[in-house]
Amino acid sequence: MAKLPVVAILGRPNVGKSTLFNRLTGVKEAIVDDLSGVTRDRKYGRVEWNGKFFEIIDTGGYVPNSEDIFEKAIREQVNIAIDEANAILFVVDAKNGLSPFDEEIAKMLKKYTKKLFLIINKVDSQKDEVLVNDFYKLGIDSIYGISGLQGRNIGDLLDDIVANLDFGSEIEEEDTRLKISIVGRPNAGKSTLTNTLLGENRNIVTDIPGTTRDSIDSILKYYGEEIVLIDTAGLRKRSRIKENIEFYSTVRTLKAIDRSDISILMIDAKLGIENQDLKILEDVIERRNGVVIAVNKWDLIEKDSKTADEFKKILYEKLGKYDYIPIVFISAVTKQRVFKLLDICKEIYYEKNKKITTSELNDYILPEIQNYPPPATKSGKEVKIKYVTQADGKNPVFLFFTNEPKAIPDSYKRYLEKLLRKQYGFQGVPITIVFKQK
Repeated sequence: MAKLPVVAILGRPNVGKSTLFNRLTGVKEAIVDDLSGVTRDRKYGRVEWNGKFFEIIDTGGYVPNSEDIFEKAIREQVNIAIDEANAILFVVDAKNGLSPFDEEIAKMLKKYTKKLFLIINKVDSQKDEVLVNDFYKLGIDSIYGISGLQGRNIGDLLDDIVANLDFGSEIEEEDTRLKISIVGRPNAGKSTLTNTLLGENRNIVTDIPGTTRDSIDSILKYYGEEIVLIDTAGLRKRSRIKENIEFYSTVRTLKAIDRSDISILMIDAKLGIENQDLKILEDVIERRNGVVIAVNKWDLIEKDSKTADEFKKILYEKLGKYDYIPIVFISAVTKQRVFKLLDICKEIYYEKNKKITTSELNDYILPEIQNYPPPATKSGKEVKIKYVTQADGKNPVFLFFTNEPKAIPDSYKRYLEKLLRKQYGFQGVPITIVFKQK
């Protein structure tokens, strides 16, 4: 997959950065929302506009020259975000007017050559437009009076953001080799797994520079096939502030996920699956990657014949509807099942690219729908699904043609997904179901 452009949102505290972030990403609630802390302080998202996608980074409130340790940490995070970004959304508050902090931030941002958008937030109506005039003295060309809360003028802003981003050429997507990202929390064993996979005599290894400035892709030759391993281990920024290390690590992890077909989510057998693991899994699923969970350090667990089954049961209870994700118990140190892990990744890649013919789909799905049709609309109108087909593309997307596409509840969508998985598998692969007007 071609690398997605990155846009950073920044500004002083309380100008509405997070409101704008939520508006642009369309985020209302997290995928995993029944566990506390799973998406707390979420700062990364993906924006789609007219068929184009870009990553967006939200940052904390920037306070120039403050000696407060948290505000110093935020300044460092902002600098990281600016470093990673292709364009910057500098947000100010129309209602509070121009602040000396705004002037300081504008002065700092002008040192960069990146495309800069001045976003004057809280212009909630036509009568507020006059408030925009005060900000022209900042000397920034691209100025937008918007309302993040109400969505006012957001479409015009997105049009111009997309027009100023480089989305790369299709040539970047011609590499057909299987690309696997190894993701997970610090100390889950990502580096050890990579080294184990690359250290075997049967593997021919070549290190090549990655597309990001500070990562290395490794080419593993496995039974005659080249596989690209994208290791996100060692994600460290020179900083004494733990939050910045995590911030930088997350930015790089998202890039690795974007560039891969399959993600191996490594978790520590001694800790089980935790909120941070679920957060990473959410990022993988949002990006429609295939995924396998590798439970590492299995050699350190005292176990009997039932331990693995019990562990899986607990894990799947936490995963909920994501019970299609395979789980492999490994030891990166002793090499236990590490190559089985590769074989499963190859199987998932095959599943991800599998195509079901339209006639086969309809012969199977339509009788099932007839036996258990979707519920009627609130007004009592019958909802009919007449036709289903798989869309073209690298990920499994199924189009269901119906007379009432907006009336079909999520519960019925999950039922259809279970039907598809029961018949066709798609192990480890997110399925997208879209309802289209008949």
